[in-house]
Amino acid sequence: MYIVNAWKHFKTITKHRHIVMFNCFRAGIPVQGLLHDLSKYSPYEFLVGAKYYQGTRSPNVAERKARGYSSAWLHHKGRSKHHYEYWFDNDDATLTIQPVEMPLKYVIEMFCDRVAASKVYNGKNYNDSIPLNYFNAHDYRVTMHPNTRKLLEELLTMLANEGEEKTFKYIRSLKK
Repeated sequence: MYIVNAWKHFKTITKHRHIVMFNCFRAGIPVQGLLHDLSKYSPYEFLVGAKYYQGTRSPNVAERKARGYSSAWLHHKGRSKHHYEYWFDNDDATLTIQPVEMPLKYVIEMFCDRVAASKVYNGKNYNDSIPLNYFNAHDYRVTMHPNTRKLLEELLTMLANEGEEKTFKYIRSLKK
């Protein structure tokens, strides 16, 4: 069973990567698309992903349920600047860890990543509202920098209301 799950996990993450790559090319950030999620193929992330593979959601969710945390996720987010969780730093004034505003190119990659994940996990049931619905189902007010959250929500809302073509055209205009 493990070999079968490993193969299915490989196909899932590769399909996801290819969609992100395509979206990153459309958004004008091709190098990020080519480098996206390479750590998922490392033994540290891949073996855990294969062990907890389900096909309908991230294996990190199942690992977290089984172990109380996800070692693969902790490894991944620490290497992947397109995840807002990467962007936390110490605030010397408050002696707390605070979210930092993400650079534009990583917010764009995060958008591409969320669209791709929604397409992979929802398959033929995907529509352009699903990434926004997923975003709205989670409370990012405390954990995501307000400017990062505002831009991501703007892009996801545009996608839901106006579709991919107009949203990617808008994204390319932001980079000028």
